[in-house]
Amino acid sequence: MKKMLMVVGILAVAFVAHVAQEMRYAQAATLTVVGFSQVGSESDWRIANTQSMRRAFSEANGFKLIIKDAQQRQDRQVAAIRDFIAQKVDFIVIAPVTEGGWDGALNEAKAAGIPVIIVDRRIAVASDDLYSNWVGSDFRREGDIAVEWMEQNLGTDKELLIVHLQGSMGSSAQIGRTDALDAGVDKNSGWKVVARDSGAFSQAKGKEVMERILRQHPRIDVLYAENDDMAIGAMAAMDEAGRTYGLNGDTVIISFDATRAGLTATLKGKIHFNMECNPLHGPRVKEIIQRLKNGERPEKYIYVDEAAFDARTFTQAELDAREY
Repeated sequence: MKKMLMVVGILAVAFVAHVAQEMRYAQAATLTVVGFSQVGSESDWRIANTQSMRRAFSEANGFKLIIKDAQQRQDRQVAAIRDFIAQKVDFIVIAPVTEGGWDGALNEAKAAGIPVIIVDRRIAVASDDLYSNWVGSDFRREGDIAVEWMEQNLGTDKELLIVHLQGSMGSSAQIGRTDALDAGVDKNSGWKVVARDSGAFSQAKGKEVMERILRQHPRIDVLYAENDDMAIGAMAAMDEAGRTYGLNGDTVIISFDATRAGLTATLKGKIHFNMECNPLHGPRVKEIIQRLKNGERPEKYIYVDEAAFDARTFTQAELDAREY
């Protein structure tokens, strides 16, 4: 009798385990699978962007998210796209490292019938039919707003010696923000870029480049850094060199992204002007995918709303209210 009860118990446990496994399979089958090729984790902005995607595409929301970090290499992103195609994901999302070089992989995705959504940076392809939607920032407009602040607060005819830290070369953010500064320099007779180099959007590289520039230029009126991480790295180099900056210093700092670290520096008066670049694309991409699944046609290009922050007026309450 005991043996019979034991056998029945074992069978019951096995049946329950089988049912649970079948339920997991059924749940997995109903999830929408999204492959996300992220350019890397080089900055606070990028980390916030990845976290936003994870929150939006959780299993609780009906998704399975596969993330592949490209570590700043386009060849890794192309390989990721091909792997997503092989896995037969439902949607592919790409945060591209550069604008060019996507036609081949995107043609393969199109042939496989998998919609591709581009986030953050733009891409240049033979036909925009190769991707369904794009969502991100107007980087040229961001730069134009920063340049306008410089004109209004620093003057147009007064001599300004500008150091320019560029982001990852060939990326949309770098191109837009650089083009805006170049236009400002061409327009304003007193402005001169005395040094320009790429800090690759990273704090360490920004510090390294700024250390070299400081040895070559005893006077720097403006530091135009294309993201907060590079600005923070540059400030560390200036601290070590005994250079002053900020509201009470010799160098005006213009920065982009408005990360928490960047805005904390703005609140302290270290960064004069910080232009937001909103990284919270997860909910926007999720909405696009839901609309595509419903047979709708979302807008091809969706720009996010962004704000600008001046150290003279920015408050702790504004910082506390930020999502990232």
